[in-house]
Amino acid sequence: MITTDILIIGAGPTGLFAVFEAGLLKMKCHLIDALPQPGGQLTELYPKKPIFDIPGYPEVLAGDLVTNLMEQIKQFEPGFTLGETAETIDKKEDGTFIVTTNKGTKHQAKAIAIAGGLGTFLPRKPLIENIESFEEKGVEYFVKDPEQFRDKKILIAGGGDSALDWSIFLADVAASVTLVHRRNEFRGALDSVEKVQELKTQGKINLMTPAEVVGVHGEDYLTAVDIDKEGEVITLEVDNFIPLFGLTPKLGPIADWGLEIEKNAIKVNNALDYQTNIEGIYAIGDVNTYPGKLKLILCGFHEATLMCQSVYNRINPGKRYVLKYTTVSGIDGFDGTRKQAEKAVVKAIQ
Repeated sequence: MITTDILIIGAGPTGLFAVFEAGLLKMKCHLIDALPQPGGQLTELYPKKPIFDIPGYPEVLAGDLVTNLMEQIKQFEPGFTLGETAETIDKKEDGTFIVTTNKGTKHQAKAIAIAGGLGTFLPRKPLIENIESFEEKGVEYFVKDPEQFRDKKILIAGGGDSALDWSIFLADVAASVTLVHRRNEFRGALDSVEKVQELKTQGKINLMTPAEVVGVHGEDYLTAVDIDKEGEVITLEVDNFIPLFGLTPKLGPIADWGLEIEKNAIKVNNALDYQTNIEGIYAIGDVNTYPGKLKLILCGFHEATLMCQSVYNRINPGKRYVLKYTTVSGIDGFDGTRKQAEKAVVKAIQ
């Protein structure tokens, strides 16, 4: 039996940062994830994708962010159960929980933090005849390594952030990039839309709207696609077709735990601590929902921080905790040189 203070289900960026915040409060964490390595979607789906909205990083690759988070929490020595899915949960009379995975591994914890991102996810595939025949033979639903598209003729379909971001990034990698969207308006960030328009003006992106991919061609490998642009069908030679229509999320076994679910997400009390309808079980990151919810990594970091404060008070009733800033207090495990520098800064301020 693996025992811990907080059992975190999901080792994506939100779950990893929760380990850091718990460590500051002297609480131990163990993480369960169905994937064989930490990082969640950042590692599995787009490790080379640049992220632009992490504070302090004008731009950071998704995989590098995971590496940095792992380095940040190393000092707190979290445990990992990887390649296994949290399947059942049992709340004991003393308020602790027993979580068992699909492989029979048992974990006992004083609190549960569900940080499973979108849960189990599958790409939303376009309804195009015979497209399955070209999957991984020119049709790709994720961009794991942009180098596989170097000097290739790429067609991306979609109108969200992923379609815009990868069109921008691959414009400097691929021989040509065509972006197809069925509407003239995009759902992604305005800055990205403006960048795509700028690259179109420069001749680096071929933008086709309103338009839709309706057919795929080739023998052993994809060679061309049919594009319906306002009733006119155009055949375009391509090496790769990347439909980026988002993911279809499934909560998996978590959906059977008695939690309050709304639109495939877990409802939480955002006015206090992101606790679910079951005391001691929290949900943080993209897996939760509440009024005004934004599915952003930095929002998950905020939720993880408040969750850890709540868990501390829950498992240490009556024990007063005084919030200290790491810029002043330092972090146990850091070398004395840094602590001396921090003290010097504080003295200078005083």
